[in-house]
Amino acid sequence: MAATPSDEEFRTGWPVVLSCFATAVFAWGFVSYGQPVYLAELQRMHGWSAGTIGGATTVSFIIGAGLLPWVSGVIQRLGARVVLSGGAMLLGAGAIGLSHAAEPWQLYPCNLVMGFGWAGVSSTAIATILAHWFDLHRGLALSLALTGASVGGFAVAPVLLTLSQRHGLAAAVPEVALSLLVVIVPLIWIGIRWRPDRRPPLVEAAVGPRPSAITNRNEVLQDAQFWSVAAPFALALSAQVGTIVFQVSYLLPLLGTSGTSIALICTSVAGVVGRLVLGLVIDRLPQRQVSVAIFASQAGALGLMIALPAYPAALYLGSAIFGLGIGNVVILPSVIIQHEFTPMDFGAVLGLSTAIGQIAYSLIPPVLGAVHDLSGGYGVVLSVCIVLQLAAALLVRGRVAKANLMRRA
Repeated sequence: MAATPSDEEFRTGWPVVLSCFATAVFAWGFVSYGQPVYLAELQRMHGWSAGTIGGATTVSFIIGAGLLPWVSGVIQRLGARVVLSGGAMLLGAGAIGLSHAAEPWQLYPCNLVMGFGWAGVSSTAIATILAHWFDLHRGLALSLALTGASVGGFAVAPVLLTLSQRHGLAAAVPEVALSLLVVIVPLIWIGIRWRPDRRPPLVEAAVGPRPSAITNRNEVLQDAQFWSVAAPFALALSAQVGTIVFQVSYLLPLLGTSGTSIALICTSVAGVVGRLVLGLVIDRLPQRQVSVAIFASQAGALGLMIALPAYPAALYLGSAIFGLGIGNVVILPSVIIQHEFTPMDFGAVLGLSTAIGQIAYSLIPPVLGAVHDLSGGYGVVLSVCIVLQLAAALLVRGRVAKANLMRRA
């Protein structure tokens, strides 16, 4: 189907972007950016180890990952409004239960509920919904919608941290979650009123699009081009999640509560700026080369924070540089898949790629928690994240170099 003009796309699609934006604020605020707050506060209140808390966190990521390949089909059957609003409410319920946990075992059922909720509000759900409204400027639309993820970092996480320090985690999480749900759920139902039957066009890619559709999920998993997207982004997202989860714990002894909140805001604001700036041009840039640059810059930012822990300015700068790539690492797989796979493949390939990434980074909290418990410091934890980022950059760079050689041949 021919792509609609860009003005028509935004005329009909901007309410959907706004609804997805609001959903992302809530989702990432309570999952990605909320996890380090839960970790620090549960350790402070109960003395539980990072490995214990991280192990429970893994449950939510694995459950969510297992559901992602089916998100596109559920949206087709039930509609975007049911999936987004239901996911947000489940996520809020799980977070509230987590804040009241008095024993380590109680963390697991709460994270189970959060996993079901996360599948319904994840980047896969948002990208699948936006694919029905945007063709020409899907990268920009997705960038604008997922800017809510970064907003969740400075609008939700610092508030959770501050209120938790003052009134306790059990009071802070319900207060923030219920306040946001009262606004977000009606906005979803008002903003998404119809679902046009449209699919994304195939656009020429840096490494060449597939000539034909992939017929089933097993074929996707056997496809080398699929793994050239899924594998490096799984590593990069693992490093990113690991950094986010342990960022508060690393910075609190160095900067204190107020300084750590400032660092979180630096990361989140930079995430907004980076996502918006790149979103304006990402549909016209070689996405794989951009990915390499982002992975390398995040590794450098972590290196700066490790090398100069006594200098607050270095910690703030490192947090900001790292934040510039946070949202784009989530957006880029969707844009690359749109460019390199047929329209019929989009939902299945994106769902499986995101699921593999989520399974990979779900293992990171307990692994890095164990690394911390063995080493006694969070600097080693961040060093592991640097290695993962550099490995991701090398994989993507190798794929681009191979494609260039094939063209010259």
